Amino acid sequence: MVLQTNDAIRVPGELSPPKRLLLGPGPSEVDPEVLRSLIMPPLGHLDPVMLEIMQQLEEMLRGVFKTQNKVTLALSGTGTAGMEAALANTVEPGDPVVVGVIGYFGDRLCQITERMGGVVMRVEAEWGKPLDVAAMREAITRVRPRVVCAVHAETSTGVCQGLTEIAQAAHEVDALFVVDAVTSLGGQPVRVDEWGIDVCYSGSQKCLGAPSGLSPFTINDRALERAQGRKKPVQSFYLDATLLHRYWDERQYHHTISAPLIYSLHTALRLLHTEGLESRWERHRRNHLAFRAGIEAMGLSFLPDEACSLWPLNAVLVPDGMDETGIRGDLLSKHGIEIGGGLGPLKGKLLRVGLMGYASQQGFVLQLLGALEQVLRARGYSVTTGAGVSGALEAYRGLGAGG
Repeated sequence: MVLQTNDAIRVPGELSPPKRLLLGPGPSEVDPEVLRSLIMPPLGHLDPVMLEIMQQLEEMLRGVFKTQNKVTLALSGTGTAGMEAALANTVEPGDPVVVGVIGYFGDRLCQITERMGGVVMRVEAEWGKPLDVAAMREAITRVRPRVVCAVHAETSTGVCQGLTEIAQAAHEVDALFVVDAVTSLGGQPVRVDEWGIDVCYSGSQKCLGAPSGLSPFTINDRALERAQGRKKPVQSFYLDATLLHRYWDERQYHHTISAPLIYSLHTALRLLHTEGLESRWERHRRNHLAFRAGIEAMGLSFLPDEACSLWPLNAVLVPDGMDETGIRGDLLSKHGIEIGGGLGPLKGKLLRVGLMGYASQQGFVLQLLGALEQVLRARGYSVTTGAGVSGALEAYRGLGAGG
């Protein structure tokens, strides 16, 4: 990149980022059709056409969340904005809050709740395992919280948490149930109404297949009524669900939304519904199972048991004595493939592979397995040539057509 001089500043040359294959925990690969939507002509945030596009997006999000909630929209911000919005609209200072912690993002729920003045009761599981539902129920019954939080798809461990029994326990004490579905929405079943979820949020850049920058968010009437009946207003003006609802549905100015990001999410959701939500779930399941078969054929193993494994996020244990950052560095520098590493107590011990949205396809699964085998062999790991790809292909044959 050549730098040019312009008065007192050095002006960089034209951007030319490298092409990577994004198979990490997010962002994920984006369908070329979604990328093309980003260069459509921008519209003002209150343009009638823009508002119509937003209303269409709301309806498509209801379909993905499996909800009838009127207030279902896309927040301007990433999944963490969704987390903050969910807590800001449900937690008041002094409120008791029970949080199920099965990894890094459960811990983040605790941190944000405490910043908002909530009194947190943590129910923890070993990283790589789901919550003990009986322990959650006992804590909920004893604490009688105003809010209960759980992570459906723990991105740091690859664990999928069952939710229906926790929701039932929360509602028995009249608590609101808040769920993080950042990594599962669109790639694994999420049924907001059926499962008794009061507030749920996600991110645009994972299984939905759009660029990062928006957070799908849904809140039911019960939770919204509590937010509107608070003693003090919601702490965040920007993330106040009532004000956002007035913008999205009553056309009252709130903030300047990004037209290109709305276009991209609209396009991604249209492609999702064209494929069919259940078909997309099945595609993610099939590619996860084939990838797991390939990993195990190489003598590697997953952190979570298959019974509680996420399909979009695959948590692979690093072989003893091998350098996690070196493996990831070689994949990036020699093969142009990005994957993630471990967080918190799993730092240096885990490879996190995202097979999300457009990235969940057979060609990418086989490409990664082949590249990973080469990297591991070069670093002294003993593996039969072609074992990973062969194992995945055998699994695909048993599962039917590849994704």
